[in-house]
Amino acid sequence: MTTATSQPRTVRSNAIDVFHALSDETRLAVVEMLRGGERCVCDLQDALDAAQSRLSFHLKVLKDAGLVTDRKEGRWSYYSLDTDRLAEASAVLSGFATPVAATASPTLHRLARASRAVARTSVKSRTARVDGRGGCC
Repeated sequence: MTTATSQPRTVRSNAIDVFHALSDETRLAVVEMLRGGERCVCDLQDALDAAQSRLSFHLKVLKDAGLVTDRKEGRWSYYSLDTDRLAEASAVLSGFATPVAATASPTLHRLARASRAVARTSVKSRTARVDGRGGCC
């Protein structure tokens, strides 16, 4: 069962995975190559001039984020884009470009203040442990 409060976290969590996967130059190059359709891993390796282990790591990150799918044919692996997942990421980005209603602002401000308070408390406790003074500065 998905509740209204867990839904945004799931969308946010998925977006984090996708944007992390797209934050690397090699992975972006793989996505660009796969825009033309399915590619054999050997073609990707040759085009990127990448070691097999390095490319495998990047493909795993893309696959874990749901951006690519793979299939085996004999001893070869073929990769292709999951266009639905890319469309979801695009929708998240479009949402950031949409102004937030004024009624939502106070909630966002409260969340931001709470987050800063937790961060300050964490810094103070670390400072107390380091310098033994028990407080900040």
